[in-house]
Amino acid sequence: MTGADKTETEVSFLPTDGLTYDPSNPKYNDPAALQQELTRAFAICHGCRMCFKFCDAFPQLFDLIDEKHDGNVRALDAGDTRRVMDACFQCKLCEVQCPYTPRDKHEFQLDFPKLVHRYMAVRAEREGLTLRQRVLGDPDATAMGARASLGMANVMNRLPVARFFMEKTLGIHRHKQLPDFASTTFERWAADNGRVRKPGETEVVLFHTCFVQHNDPSIGRDVLEVLDHNNVGCACVEGLQCCGMPAWEHGDLTSLRRQAHANLDLLMPFVEKGAKVLVVNPTCSMMMRREYPELLEGPDRERARRLSEAVMDPSEFLWSIRNEQRFNTDFKSRPPGGKVAYHAPCHLRTQGVGFKGRDLLRKIPGVTPVTVMECCGHNGTYAMTTEGFDASRRIGKKAFDGMQQADARVWASDCPLAAIQFQQHAGIKPLHPMSILARAYRADGFEEAVEGKDKEGAP
Repeated sequence: MTGADKTETEVSFLPTDGLTYDPSNPKYNDPAALQQELTRAFAICHGCRMCFKFCDAFPQLFDLIDEKHDGNVRALDAGDTRRVMDACFQCKLCEVQCPYTPRDKHEFQLDFPKLVHRYMAVRAEREGLTLRQRVLGDPDATAMGARASLGMANVMNRLPVARFFMEKTLGIHRHKQLPDFASTTFERWAADNGRVRKPGETEVVLFHTCFVQHNDPSIGRDVLEVLDHNNVGCACVEGLQCCGMPAWEHGDLTSLRRQAHANLDLLMPFVEKGAKVLVVNPTCSMMMRREYPELLEGPDRERARRLSEAVMDPSEFLWSIRNEQRFNTDFKSRPPGGKVAYHAPCHLRTQGVGFKGRDLLRKIPGVTPVTVMECCGHNGTYAMTTEGFDASRRIGKKAFDGMQQADARVWASDCPLAAIQFQQHAGIKPLHPMSILARAYRADGFEEAVEGKDKEGAP
């Protein structure tokens, strides 16, 4: 019997009395209870090795056990554990592929990403948050400061000397392409254009996300344009906050709960009137659909459960009405060549709702999407960090290559951060599927007219 075999038989794969993924459980923050589950999870993963290809956490774990500790999983020390946990960027793909999860009702009840979150929360409670974690964990505050600079933030993000000092002070990699900050928020545009409405007046409400709010309001406008074309009444809301994922990836449960509470206050009146909540970014919809009901406490937990039942991706909702008379297929232009390279975001995959943005693109006459399933490597703020930038580029290479090999002039992704990653490392910035649809409804949206339509869209 090898050292690895012996160690794995010494560690029971069944849940320990330290198992919990619920922050409201008192043992969640107990370091001893956490350590029991870390050792068990490491032993299970070391014996399985199915997830070797997703991120660096698993290869590092396997190397530490095999090479440093001669197969003894119990010998991993605090530094080893920290190294493994820090390499996880919460793509969630290991949970999607793992056969031992609570979702699959397996007796092992293993959810590695949630275990990492628990570790991060305990560490944040013990050590506090770094300046970088506070800055990256609060996109709303960062954007507010950027707008106050009257455009200088966008200039500084492109100046090598400024990026050098940003790297030294915040640990944000000097070469990482960062998103621009919009001069006007999406909410301001929505208010100025009469799109802010009261509960009960529309069948859906838009959770536009902090990225659309602060960085690219055009995505939100495109979503509204497409919904208008399909006679879907959509309300916009003022005062929404970040979904909380940037805070939670660093273990900042307090900020997550504060942001979620504010969003629940604004969205639940719509949900109680029967509205669906359309969430533009898959990361945000994943948080609201899967994480809120387990991470919040008290009355907010029940409110989060009801919210989660109403959450949909905009493309998912539009697909759900495709057989209704109002569904509009009067497309007037199409992506050149009729081919679109479509990237399937990891956080959309983990929700198990399919790729409805891709499927909707097929409704444009003559369009054939080519699907790429590999992780792009951006994953929240991971690709922005000094230690994550090179790793994210390496991990994303299969996705970059896949999109380039599709030989399409137009690329698509439901994830705006993935779009930035592709733009920097593969040379083309994908459009959101709803943006492609919005343009295809216009005669001048793309240079190629739909067959049978002239440039004015007439038959």
